[in-house]
Amino acid sequence: MRRVLILMLLALSIQAKDIYATFTVEAKQSANLAFTSSGTVNSVLVEVSSMVKKGDTLAELQNDDLKAALNIATTSLKYAKKDYDRQKKVKKLVDASKFDSYLFKYENAKAQVAYQQALLDKTVLKAPFDGVIFDKGIEVGDVVSAAMIRTVFKIQSRDDRKLVLEFDQKYWKRVKIGDRFKYRVDGDVTEYDGVISKIYPYANPKSRKVKAEVEVKDFVAGLFGDGTITTKIK
Repeated sequence: MRRVLILMLLALSIQAKDIYATFTVEAKQSANLAFTSSGTVNSVLVEVSSMVKKGDTLAELQNDDLKAALNIATTSLKYAKKDYDRQKKVKKLVDASKFDSYLFKYENAKAQVAYQQALLDKTVLKAPFDGVIFDKGIEVGDVVSAAMIRTVFKIQSRDDRKLVLEFDQKYWKRVKIGDRFKYRVDGDVTEYDGVISKIYPYANPKSRKVKAEVEVKDFVAGLFGDGTITTKIK
């Protein structure tokens, strides 16, 4: 019995292999935000470390002229629709070309509203997902240009993080999604345990490394560390 147990443990040790890997902590989601319209900054509603929800307004350009243009377009649409609805009721009694002219005015009015709304939307910068602002490069009174787009905010996911691993390319066939990764973050004696969720489909020709990811939470983005990937040898 003891001999069988020893053979089983020996077989398991042969089937598993630990592969050394280093990693950096990155936000699971991150984005550089910029205005795609030109103008003067009218309001800035967040600061570094502000927690935001998807759709929250972060900053806005002066846009009174665009709001007025949208109101004019909306009013034109209102009356164009009234004319069109009246003509629909007597469609059989009016000339087809005349009816088409009312339809054209109505459709054109709708297009003008959509166009003016799109212009106005470009003057309002909103959060693309739930997250935290970690860099800010804009103040009220600053001028931004659509011709020279620059990042005004950087946002990252609030708690969700990922470890971006790098390991020697000679192990590219052995490392699989689902393999365990035991690791330590630099400056922390705690040993953590994770699971590989993604393997990048290329090797860096300069470093001779392949990258993989492990999903984690709550670590500060930018930290680094190392650990071992436990793989099974087929």
